[in-house]
Amino acid sequence: MDATAEDLIALEHDGWRSLCDGTGGDYYGDLMTAEGTMILAHGFALTRAEVIASLADAPPWERYEIEDERVIALAEDVASLVYTGRGFRPDEPPFVALMSSTYVREGGRWRLAIYQQTPVPQDS
Repeated sequence: MDATAEDLIALEHDGWRSLCDGTGGDYYGDLMTAEGTMILAHGFALTRAEVIASLADAPPWERYEIEDERVIALAEDVASLVYTGRGFRPDEPPFVALMSSTYVREGGRWRLAIYQQTPVPQDS
C-alpha cells in the first residue's frame, strides 16, 4: 500500500471514529475544503457548513467497519478512496453503503472535497 492510500484510509478511520465519539462536526469542519460537499444516501447534498451543523445533533454510531478499500489517483494532488462502509447503532439495522471520498492536497495536507454514499440494498 502506498503512502497516499495509507493517509486517506487513516483519514476515513479518523472520521468514522469522530462520528462514534460525537466530535464529527469539529473533525469534518477541519477536514473539508471550503467548497466541500457531502452527498448522502438520504437524498441530501450538504455544504461544509451544513455538515458541521447537522453533526451537532446526530446520534453517534456505536461502531463501524471499512472494507474493500481502493484508492484511485486522479491527479498529482487529487485522489478518491472508494470502500464499503457499515455503520451500527443500537436497535437499528446496519447502514451499509458504497462510499467515495475525494481528497485534494492543499497546503501540504489532504482535505475532503466530495464525499458520496450509495446505499447497498440489504437482504430481507
